[in-house]
Amino acid sequence: MALPLTALAVLDATPFEMGLIAAAGYVAWLVIGLPAGVIVQRLPLRGTQIGMDLVRALAVASIPVAWWLGRLTVAQLVVVALTVSFAHVLFFVANTTFLPEIVSRDQLQSRNSLTSGTHATTQLAGPSLGGLAVQLLGAVPTLLIDAVSYLVSAALMRTLPARQQHRPQQPTPMGAMIRAGWAYVTRHPMMGPAMWSATASNFVSGAYLALFPLYLVRELHAPAGVVGLLLAVDGVGTLIGATLTTRATNALGTARGLIILGFAEAAGAFVIPLGTGWAAYLSFTAGVLIFAGTGVVFSVTTRTYRQIASPPELLSRVMATVRFVSWGAIPVGGLVAGALAGPLGARTTLLLFAAAAVLAPLALLCSPVRHHRDLVDTTAPEPAAVAG
Repeated sequence: MALPLTALAVLDATPFEMGLIAAAGYVAWLVIGLPAGVIVQRLPLRGTQIGMDLVRALAVASIPVAWWLGRLTVAQLVVVALTVSFAHVLFFVANTTFLPEIVSRDQLQSRNSLTSGTHATTQLAGPSLGGLAVQLLGAVPTLLIDAVSYLVSAALMRTLPARQQHRPQQPTPMGAMIRAGWAYVTRHPMMGPAMWSATASNFVSGAYLALFPLYLVRELHAPAGVVGLLLAVDGVGTLIGATLTTRATNALGTARGLIILGFAEAAGAFVIPLGTGWAAYLSFTAGVLIFAGTGVVFSVTTRTYRQIASPPELLSRVMATVRFVSWGAIPVGGLVAGALAGPLGARTTLLLFAAAAVLAPLALLCSPVRHHRDLVDTTAPEPAAVAG
């Protein structure tokens, strides 16, 4: 909340400059998404997380300092957004690699669900608290709160046990290590299809980031307050899905459940743009709840499976590979949606992306996943063979 408001209110940024700041928050996954797995593997896990927290704290704190000195520029905001983005990529890969080192296998899914539920809660409360802080303190001073939050995170991380990544016995070039991680994921009968399914779903999610505000304001003529409430529904759906993940996968099976819930997610996507007036608001709410809730079940289930089934020496590269591919689809979806919404309108474009959402469960239905009730590790390639 505070970073874009600083650009608008303090520096009078142009729409192009706002676009640069927004893009800077995602570009790191495309730039170092694959190397991140190798970088993290060569560093202490807890130390990497603490270091990335400190880097983000310093980067964000530099904005108030520059403002007080009268030297704040849009270029600095872009650099800060880039720095935070790159640090986040390394932190995420280290974090998802660290969890299996301190949590037993039978508790991984519940811990991943708790993490996703916590994230959903911050999605709901964060913007509101951020907006209130900006109103009371101003955009730039509010960034100090953000900087302090990273210091709190670093202090909490410091209380965790130290863990060293599983390193290759012999020095290996980064390119070879990246290729080994890529080959393992893409050839895996369960992880590969799940990655392409997540990519299709994230492509649609990226479109929603661009289309939802446009659809609500321009086509439904929703007041600003209503827009805020409707956009917060995504966090509610995520929280519900995180709470019900274990129950859903126990009842349906982890493999079969992904396919069934994938089609439910696509059905929710078709519900989103239906109706007019208050009926449209209700339809939007129901569709987003279904799409977000089923999406987080997919995310938690597949992340847990990767943590369990991946060889320890490949885990960081597996996580980085999947994130690079699937999250790389988010900005692409936003760009395609923006290009289509102009000539076709937001509602028609939403329906087109609902059709694209069907590709997510189809990717699983056309793979070995359909033969199993639960995700199993049957014919995964051996790490040594892949590396060779």
